[in-house]
Amino acid sequence: MPSYTVTVATGSQWFAGTDDYVYLSLEGTAGCSERHLLDKPFYNDFERGAVDSYDVTVEEDLGEIQLIKIEKRKYWYQDDWYLKYITVKTPMGDYLEFPCYRWITDEKEIVLRDGKAKLPRDDKTQILKQHRRKELETRQKMYRWKEWHPGFPLSIDAHSHSELPRDIQFDNEKGIDFILNYSKAMENLYVNRFMHMFQSSWSDFADFERIFVRISNTISEYVMQHWKEDFMFGYQFLNGCNPVLIRRCTEIPKKLPVTMDMVECSLERNLTLEEELKQGNIFIVDYELLDGVDANKTDPCTIQYLAAPICLLYKNLENKIVPIAIQLGQKPGPDNPIFLPSDATYDWLLAKIWVRSSDFHIHQTVTHLLRTHLVSEVFSIAMFRQLPAVHPLFKLLVPHMRFTIAINTKAREQLICECGLFDKANATGGGGHVQMVQKAMKDLTYSSLCFPEEIKAKGMDSKEDIPYYYYRDDGIKVWEAIKNFAEDVIHIYYESDEVVCDDVELQAFVKDIYVYGMRGVKASGFPKTIRTQEKLAEYLTVIIFTTSAQHAAVNFGQYDWCSWIPNAPPTMRRPPPTEKGTVTIEQIVESLPDRGRSCWHLGAVWALSQFQDNELFLGMYPDEHFVEKPVKEAMAKFRKNLDEIVNAITERNKNKKLPYYYLSPDRIPNSVAV
Repeated sequence: MPSYTVTVATGSQWFAGTDDYVYLSLEGTAGCSERHLLDKPFYNDFERGAVDSYDVTVEEDLGEIQLIKIEKRKYWYQDDWYLKYITVKTPMGDYLEFPCYRWITDEKEIVLRDGKAKLPRDDKTQILKQHRRKELETRQKMYRWKEWHPGFPLSIDAHSHSELPRDIQFDNEKGIDFILNYSKAMENLYVNRFMHMFQSSWSDFADFERIFVRISNTISEYVMQHWKEDFMFGYQFLNGCNPVLIRRCTEIPKKLPVTMDMVECSLERNLTLEEELKQGNIFIVDYELLDGVDANKTDPCTIQYLAAPICLLYKNLENKIVPIAIQLGQKPGPDNPIFLPSDATYDWLLAKIWVRSSDFHIHQTVTHLLRTHLVSEVFSIAMFRQLPAVHPLFKLLVPHMRFTIAINTKAREQLICECGLFDKANATGGGGHVQMVQKAMKDLTYSSLCFPEEIKAKGMDSKEDIPYYYYRDDGIKVWEAIKNFAEDVIHIYYESDEVVCDDVELQAFVKDIYVYGMRGVKASGFPKTIRTQEKLAEYLTVIIFTTSAQHAAVNFGQYDWCSWIPNAPPTMRRPPPTEKGTVTIEQIVESLPDRGRSCWHLGAVWALSQFQDNELFLGMYPDEHFVEKPVKEAMAKFRKNLDEIVNAITERNKNKKLPYYYLSPDRIPNSVAV
């Protein structure tokens, strides 16, 4: 009688093994096997990290194996099992791979197809078509869209992490408990003795060093030493943790009535302001989005303030970007002066601090939360709803969706919810951050997520004109590497534009993102359909780049650039100055966060800057969803290209006082998971 050798691999996560009854049956083109018992209580098979083999004998040949059914029946208590994959050796000596990489919970069963990626058109038999359809129907019931706040991209329909499907939960929920992690961070940073000292001001700038942990030769220490300098202020617009706002200025806006007399002493080329504009030496950062946003009112003992500044910058003869004018409000007038480098030292310093505080708010809520976390969740939900596990695009994208829905759900549960941790230290807490996301949605366009296109739209694409914009340089390299990888995979499965058009699951995926994620807003520019291989490559690159590189660029530098509180104040406790010549050091210190808020802020930026345990970085695909040799060759080529980028960045950073490494592929996690 024919015999099949079945090998079962169990995951290595904690509690991945099972001691329940486990049954297996095979279904082929010529018939089905009976149900075979593989494991039962006290057999000690399917232990954590184990690979177990079994012989399954059948009465007659089953033909080509199409499906494997795994059933788990509870013995005593809930015992979830993480099944990595199953391989089958047929009587003819052929090996078939059945990837799973899922949890089997309660008394559930799962049906697996062999690992070869298939488009809908490739399924010829009714049983495979039915399996494909049933998988999506089941997933669409589990992954439901829900509106968290009006005007937001839709998110997952779950109130807590524990309500999520088991497959997308964190392996260890305690590992991403924000309250626990922030408290641990403050304990590790030795600042927990200050964390409840709200309303208690620091004495002076040096006093902030009492909660500042110096780590030798790091960016954070360099920031502490040089934060007052105009060079450091300007540099952060290029290579800090929010390097996305600066744009070339071609015309001074009417709401910023800067004159030549004001800035003449800052211009170094003996040109007029108009001539400097024409030569492309003037840049601008406008925080208009903050205008009208309500400041945090959750603590009646501390009034908190926001501003919506406009900052004009200049490229000097050393090609450094430095500030030359700052207006702290959007409406010009006598009570909204334009601050200049030639003003009194503390006037100019406080104006820059207000810009840094505003930049922090835009960074946290728009650059980071909206444009990486919430957008990536949209991609994740749509993928699970519309792409079955056998689809090549599911196999390509699933590593880049790892834990994204889970981290966002946990954030809505603890961090950015009403009375959450975000309210404790941030001036945009208490609802201001919600208003910001709602306002920022109008600028969330498809083209703005296309990295090279967005850089060019801001006039920041010339390496010759702006030589020290490492975020741009490294980002372009990583974008191209991802795009080349996406193209290689596309050409394996889509031999023509017609095949792209005819892929109904791909089109449903794209439509889900447009209709639910982007709320069907035509102005967003998100496509409703994808009709060419070229556009599909770009679309997949947007998804993978956003979930990996873009998030890394704006997340993991938070401790470096924001741990020195005066350089990134999360709140201001005095209103912006309305006249010049009155600012004192005491006024600045009283404006900055109190001791308690400073400590919560420090714990937050520390916790958010840490990689996950067992982090998987860009190009690392230990879960073998793909089994075909051409795709594995494409992955190897991708990793080689990424290694070359790592080497180039490492070489450039040698001996730099301010190395830029956030977009080095060996520091880019595959997905948004923190």
